[in-house]
Amino acid sequence: MPESAARVIPLEIEPAFSDNALVVLRKRYLRKHPDGTPAETPKEMLWRVARAVAEADRGYDAEADVDQTAVAFYQAMARLEFLPNSPTLMNAGRELGQLSACFVLPVDDSMESIFEAVKNTALIHKSGGGTGFSFSRIRPKNDIVRSTSGVSSGPISFMKVFDTATEMIKQGGTRRGANMGILRVDHPDILEFISVKSDPTVLTNFNLSVAITEAFMEAVRSDGEYDLVNPRDGRVVGRLRAREVFDRIVDEAWKSGEPGIVFIDRINRDNPTPHVGAIESTNPCGEQPLLPYESCNLGSVNLARMVKGAEVDWEKLEETVRLAVHFLDNVVDVNRYPLEEIARMTRANRKIGLGVMGWADLLFRLGIRYGSDESVALARRLMGFVDRVAREASEELAAERGPFPNFQGSVYDRPGARPLRNATRTTIAPTGTISILAGCSSGIEPVFSLAFVRRVLDGEELVEVNPVFAEEARQRGFDSPEVLRRIAQGAPLSEVAQVPADVKEVFVTAHDIDPQAHLEMQAAFQEHTNNAVSKTVNFPRAATRQDVARAFWLAYELGCKGLTIYRDGSRESQVLVTPSSDPQKPAEEPPARKRDRPRVLTGKTYQMQTGCGPLYVTINEDDQGLFEVFTTMGKAGGCAASQCEAIGRLVSLSWRSGVPPEPVVRQLRGISCHKPAGFGPNRVLSCADALAIAVQQHLAPEQEIEKHVDVGGACPECGDALEHEEGCVLCRSCGYSECG
Repeated sequence: MPESAARVIPLEIEPAFSDNALVVLRKRYLRKHPDGTPAETPKEMLWRVARAVAEADRGYDAEADVDQTAVAFYQAMARLEFLPNSPTLMNAGRELGQLSACFVLPVDDSMESIFEAVKNTALIHKSGGGTGFSFSRIRPKNDIVRSTSGVSSGPISFMKVFDTATEMIKQGGTRRGANMGILRVDHPDILEFISVKSDPTVLTNFNLSVAITEAFMEAVRSDGEYDLVNPRDGRVVGRLRAREVFDRIVDEAWKSGEPGIVFIDRINRDNPTPHVGAIESTNPCGEQPLLPYESCNLGSVNLARMVKGAEVDWEKLEETVRLAVHFLDNVVDVNRYPLEEIARMTRANRKIGLGVMGWADLLFRLGIRYGSDESVALARRLMGFVDRVAREASEELAAERGPFPNFQGSVYDRPGARPLRNATRTTIAPTGTISILAGCSSGIEPVFSLAFVRRVLDGEELVEVNPVFAEEARQRGFDSPEVLRRIAQGAPLSEVAQVPADVKEVFVTAHDIDPQAHLEMQAAFQEHTNNAVSKTVNFPRAATRQDVARAFWLAYELGCKGLTIYRDGSRESQVLVTPSSDPQKPAEEPPARKRDRPRVLTGKTYQMQTGCGPLYVTINEDDQGLFEVFTTMGKAGGCAASQCEAIGRLVSLSWRSGVPPEPVVRQLRGISCHKPAGFGPNRVLSCADALAIAVQQHLAPEQEIEKHVDVGGACPECGDALEHEEGCVLCRSCGYSECG
């Protein structure tokens, strides 16, 4: 540690990172030497961040004790009581200096605006941020383009350009690009937008949400029609039956979790600066509605650390919230924004988003079941407290530093009202990897699992256990390795006899909780949150479309600002639909007859790099197309070789029986084995995935093979389990995350 840092950092307070958090820090957060080895310790990283953010104080008071402020910031982070969003941890005090998690960019109805936004998207993703867009201003497909006497290709085609640009930017290996794409429900291309991701290979770097109006929801309620409006000239160009559109949204969400919905009228009613402009989009996970060119600067209080005995430590929570508001307001000043327009708009409104994480852990510690009436009441009380204290802290900062520049004319500009430093103060974000660093549950989500198996070097497996559950297991005497491993391998707590009944009642996981309870929890936090709430409503695999429809309605009626759902296993395979004139009825086809094998066939052999070694895939054709496939492992024998042979025989049989190659590829693509995944230039996940990639290369040799994330399966970097969060996936072992 540099001598100057050693003099100032309070050495008696060591960062409380777990072993797993240290792995993620080394992989994704710590400054690195050119050879990839860490160039700083976790303590030095926290001090780098604290010192850089505290420096903003000097801009308001030349005599400010910046060191004292930096120590306070450092201590809160080292004790894991508060952490800012990932770009702040990665970039504060470094040359890049871009500290915001996400941005919203305008996309107007012109080629100049569209491709200016594409360029700006690339710059933002390169700096480590995510982007949100509304494509509602783009004229619909086949609309007239007077300047060229041609026709428009519509918003979906341009979204694919943004998606491709995102794929090209790797963000320095620390964060993958993520986008939110929003289209108003009254846009003429809304039906195409709703169903575009029924093809899992399309817009893979986007989360999609439909901007729902209250007029639309009331038309659904009354089973009426509503207008479709061309954004080019504001003319009504058609009408649709609202209930049919709503059912289409429900159906697609049931099948794949997308699109989500945002209640755009409700969001704009809470827009604090309507005189500046209307809100059209959110950040990639939906919790931060933003004006064009605004950025979000987020941070979260770790509620798992806000407990005294069997009660919430309200005094400590208040102290931490006040410190966090100070920290995040400073971030607005020290941030190096990727665009001057973003710098101007962000500093004009000074929005911050303070949220919470570790909510499920707090409930565990208090002995309260997630989703119970008691838990919902506590959520309302706790977030009301956080919101009130955050507002008071913002008022105090405004008295010292001045209100946000757009305060005059804002909803707060009323006679006798105290000025505010920040146009918004509170947001509930999904927290993702920072909850891994904090060693707590993510955001306000229930825990995904109480234990999981993590693979380390040489194939060794370690059982990672939720720290609160592990403590309870030790105290109650059911912490045997056999019991914990059984839970980690997926056994429901209700089936583990050694676990006491009262523990089973309290320590529930995401799929133990009724969807209505998920929504009531979201609504309770939303009631006292300026921005929005990131929350995924989990459904079991057996959930029906009617279950999803009820959730959408309940979100509307409870006052939520949006909703994302995920039905377990829904993205692991896609329903295959046979084309017909009636989209609701599969076409009838004559039974297929298996083709006989000629004596001589021509083909090609492809070498694929897999986790089991090289796999050689030979694809043969007859005069009707693909006929058979053979696979050979680099090392003969063993389970992998026999399974590859079995897959090859079944694929060959399907082709000879008339099944086209594309559905076969879709079924095999993305299957991940339990070994570390992501081998070779195409990031091969398994031998089945390798075979599918080889077929893709054979069919379209000039086309780049899209890298695939096995959402719902294993992590493509370390092979461990992935969790679904707000349209994204997260690996708690290595910190890998990806949206879309």
